[in-house]
Amino acid sequence: MAQIARLDDIDDPRLRDYTDLRDVQLRLRLESERGLFLAEGEKVVRRAVESGHTPRSFLMSPRWLDGLADILDSTDAPCFVLDDAAIEKLTGFHVHRGSLAALERPDLPSPEKVLADARRVVVIEDLADHTNVGAIFRSVAALGFDAVLLSPRCADPLYRRAIKVSMGSVFWLPYARVDDWYGAPDLLRDAGYTTYAMTLADDSVPIDQVPRDVERLALIVGSEGHGLTAHWEQAADHRVTIPMAVDIDSLNVASSVAVACWELRPRQRPRQPRRSGATTRSGSS
Repeated sequence: MAQIARLDDIDDPRLRDYTDLRDVQLRLRLESERGLFLAEGEKVVRRAVESGHTPRSFLMSPRWLDGLADILDSTDAPCFVLDDAAIEKLTGFHVHRGSLAALERPDLPSPEKVLADARRVVVIEDLADHTNVGAIFRSVAALGFDAVLLSPRCADPLYRRAIKVSMGSVFWLPYARVDDWYGAPDLLRDAGYTTYAMTLADDSVPIDQVPRDVERLALIVGSEGHGLTAHWEQAADHRVTIPMAVDIDSLNVASSVAVACWELRPRQRPRQPRRSGATTRSGSS
């Protein structure tokens, strides 16, 4: 059972995981160094713990203690209680859902492992916006795709904003980062995947022309501004596009992935997500 600690000093060193949440670059560095990530809001905190991630601590206002009582009872992690004004001063923003949790950051599986266990994957190259990454994870999970591969420079799916937008699907949807990004097309090919790059290239075909019987399929999308690099456009087996109305050339990348996942979804019922058994880092401080 969590130990409830009611605090009145936001400089308490036990609260250091929750400071300056609006400073994105600071948070990305600190969360990586400390091996943690943050979940915000009752529903997301609940999903994080229920999916098997190990909490380091909780931070909430008194009104959220009852709603998360069963989660607090399931762990020995401390729960720090401050009033809303103190939480806002500590974190730098108004936590309107009143509850936060710091959790151990999981070790990621290898790309080879993710590909071996999947049939439909989305491959993301250099998306910088955490909202877009979170929205893509939510679409991938909802529409029957199995996993996500990320380029080294892609935004962190476990950043607070990405988690929130994904509605916690980042907690159970398998994903991996690919260190050798230049060689990733060969990695997919060797694993038996047919690759489809979303691009406005001259030889792109409408996505609804993709055969329905592709055994293993990888959908590849590029950055918000420039789209896919030339290397990925040329290395993909096929180039596809979503037909647009006159004078509109494309959708937002997250919207495009949602449309594409629907069109390319497996024709059997989507799998049920696995929400338990997460692997976490050991020895994090």
